Amino acid sequence: MRFGLSEEQTMLSDMLNKYLVANLPLDVVRASSEQTLHHNQEIWSGLLDQGIHSILIPEDYGGAGLSMLHSEVVSETLGKHIVPVSYLSNAVLSPLAILYAGSESQKEQLLPELASGSTSFGIALTDVVANRENTKLEINGNKVSGSATFIMAGENADKLILAAPGTLLIVDTKAAGVTMERLNTVDKTRDFSAVTLKDAPCELLGEIGSADDAIEKLLNAARISIAADSLGAADAMFNQALAYSRERFQFDRPIGSFQSIKHILAEMITDLEPCRSLLWYAAYAYDEVEDEAKLVACHAKAHISEMAKHVGRATTELHGGMGFTDLLGLHFWFKRIEVNRQLLGGPELQRHNAAVAQGWAPNAITAA
Repeated sequence: MRFGLSEEQTMLSDMLNKYLVANLPLDVVRASSEQTLHHNQEIWSGLLDQGIHSILIPEDYGGAGLSMLHSEVVSETLGKHIVPVSYLSNAVLSPLAILYAGSESQKEQLLPELASGSTSFGIALTDVVANRENTKLEINGNKVSGSATFIMAGENADKLILAAPGTLLIVDTKAAGVTMERLNTVDKTRDFSAVTLKDAPCELLGEIGSADDAIEKLLNAARISIAADSLGAADAMFNQALAYSRERFQFDRPIGSFQSIKHILAEMITDLEPCRSLLWYAAYAYDEVEDEAKLVACHAKAHISEMAKHVGRATTELHGGMGFTDLLGLHFWFKRIEVNRQLLGGPELQRHNAAVAQGWAPNAITAA
């Protein structure tokens, strides 16, 4: 049996690559990193024209109705180019949250808005993954108070989807009682924020306490997408290391001809290649093998986080002193990999959750 990308999925990757090569040189990434908000609206508008934001939205609601494997292809390509946009929150997690937890009327209203690109969403799942002091949402009727942290793309968004134990809800970012605060991370290609709520109006997705299954599916989708982003970033770093080994000469020879450099490059590609099949199967299982979805999603994020970190470090070191400077821009990929590693739980937490899914551990831990 051969398992690989379809012709359609390969064409999707090629289409995005061509657009990003033409429109996102490193100077544009660097310029976005120097802005207060890193989201690049011009690039995002171009990606909207490609239709990637509606991949997971069913055709009945104006979307493409494609699979998680299609979305994985997009995430990997965006990670390869360290694109400064909010794909994960807007195109993956927000539509899935509405699909899994929303009422039919909410789906009919919100999904076409997402499919058209007229409404943008930020989303926070961190507080159902790790317990943090003073982060708790208290819902009283159609009002909510409390706080949420590590919101993806929150300050660029029209609405927020927030998670409390068993519950998903929507808050308008411009509503009374909503205070947004930007969070600084080492990754300057994406935006994260926190929100404080004081009797802010909210809209529940479904009923209180009814969203446990939806939240689990969202976490699995996030694990796959983050792993794909890291794999794309690591693949880009490997290709830069390979090119540099052919261009950099010492003792009248390219350094790639030295045995020690050959070993480093061989080790990197040997680590990376199995990651792709693991990730493809995780994306396939998400749609087709429900019993294995959580297990392989956790394995994919844990393993790829480790391998991407190794490739990022080895690539930087192979470039010598230049690798640590801003001139080459390697740090953009390196820092994105590092933030992805911890986002929604590091490798240790993912492996524990995989053990829980197999019945090898009694319950999930809640600290990364």
